[in-house]
Amino acid sequence: MTTHLLTWLTFLPLLGALLVLITPSQQVKAQRAIGLIASLVTAVLALRVWTLFDGSTASIQLRAQGAEPWFTLPSFVGQGVPIYFRLGVDGISLLMVTFTGILMPIVMLSTWGHVTARVKEFLVWMLVMETGMLGVFLAFDLVLFYVFWEVSLIPLYFLVGIWGGTNRLYATVKFFLYTLAGSLIMLVGVIALIWRLNTSDVVQLANQAMHLDSATQLWLFASFALAFAIKVPLFPFHTWLADAHTEAPTSGSVVLAGVLLKMGTYGLLRFGIGMFPHAALDAAPVFMALGAIGILYGALLAMAQNDLKRLVACSSVSHMGYVVLGLFALNAQGLGGGMLQMLNHGVSTGLLFLLVGMIYERRHTRQLDQFGGLASVMPWFAACLVLTVLSSAGLPGLNGFAGEYPILLGAFQANRWWGVLALTGVVFGAVYLLGSTRRVLFGAVTHSENRHLPDMSLRELTTVLPLVVLVFWIGLNPDRFLGPTQPSLELIMQRVERARASAAAAALPSPHAQTLGALTQELAR
Repeated sequence: MTTHLLTWLTFLPLLGALLVLITPSQQVKAQRAIGLIASLVTAVLALRVWTLFDGSTASIQLRAQGAEPWFTLPSFVGQGVPIYFRLGVDGISLLMVTFTGILMPIVMLSTWGHVTARVKEFLVWMLVMETGMLGVFLAFDLVLFYVFWEVSLIPLYFLVGIWGGTNRLYATVKFFLYTLAGSLIMLVGVIALIWRLNTSDVVQLANQAMHLDSATQLWLFASFALAFAIKVPLFPFHTWLADAHTEAPTSGSVVLAGVLLKMGTYGLLRFGIGMFPHAALDAAPVFMALGAIGILYGALLAMAQNDLKRLVACSSVSHMGYVVLGLFALNAQGLGGGMLQMLNHGVSTGLLFLLVGMIYERRHTRQLDQFGGLASVMPWFAACLVLTVLSSAGLPGLNGFAGEYPILLGAFQANRWWGVLALTGVVFGAVYLLGSTRRVLFGAVTHSENRHLPDMSLRELTTVLPLVVLVFWIGLNPDRFLGPTQPSLELIMQRVERARASAAAAALPSPHAQTLGALTQELAR
């Protein structure tokens, strides 16, 4: 029964997209129902993967591999390397696979409030994007990973370009140019790595790549890490994100924040740190610095915004900086916190974008000065917004704290100054999050348009409820989510420690040099 579980999980959304595509254009309700059902069944399969996963081992589980090669790379690229269809799941990918499955039905349900034109095309692109995202996290062949990486990016181009806001074309072109540059750079690294090691199996590549000479590791690491840094997006590659978020439809912003950005940090962990630990050690100070700067810079940008959606987008830059900071602390606390914060950011920021979209549907404005006093008009909405803001601000007992605390602990152990800067970002984050919440919810109702706004509907409450449950569940029991990832993270830490020990041994003088030094000192006396 489980032999083809990952194959069904990956391609069921694509099958749903085909069914939506052949449904007559005038049958909008049927199209929405097919999209929702396809995403719900995919969520059930993702939860099945969670229940079947053995969290006591770092091995690749629930493998699916074709009996014959998918195709063979020609000799001028990789000496006839066979490319197989390989899927699998381990502790590094488990959380994001499960969360992707859970998030997409929520997103599908949210589209009923803001997508009214060209519904068929919108649903098709959303489902295709789900297949691409799941494939990225499940692929264990490097070429297959790259194919899914590209598949997941194309739908967002159309979602923003067709259903986006006033400046959607500018945001779309900017997003396209940034991601295209990153993808081409990564393609060079993919070809070079396969050519050098004569395999595309991710497990074999990870075992062999760490033994490459330091110069080769550094160049290969750079080709992958740059593409992933653009995707995160890490400072100074962050400028495309605020425009894409601001112009994207609500559902596009939720998926972008919830899953697509995590493809970058997932890639940094699996292909950057996991494959090239020597290069990761050399690059760690740079990435820690960029992560800490991104935390503070994103917070300062958010404080300057009057557009509520753009404020959340800038906060996303800041919060993703914590993930990068934790990963490149290269210690157990940082890696665990970074892993958990990938999930936390998707939950909290996804919730924020859903809530911002709800008030935009009612008022058709996102300007902070157009609100005030909504707590008395929309109490359910106010309760959800306050909870989500406290989660993003890192209130103990909620999910944000469970991820940020070990990240800061790991950062202080690795470099106290970047830890101090990141801690300053926590303070600024509380300032802009709580300040904007006060302006939206509390005080007197100063605009007559806000006096009779309807509170959250049953459909809207249904969309936010699963994420609200995760806010409390992760915050109160983080080990339930982080536990299954520990063996895989420990395996990466073992590789990092071996690289660290190797670097320390190489820095020691040879026995002959030590003897010569002792003789020189003796003669000097």
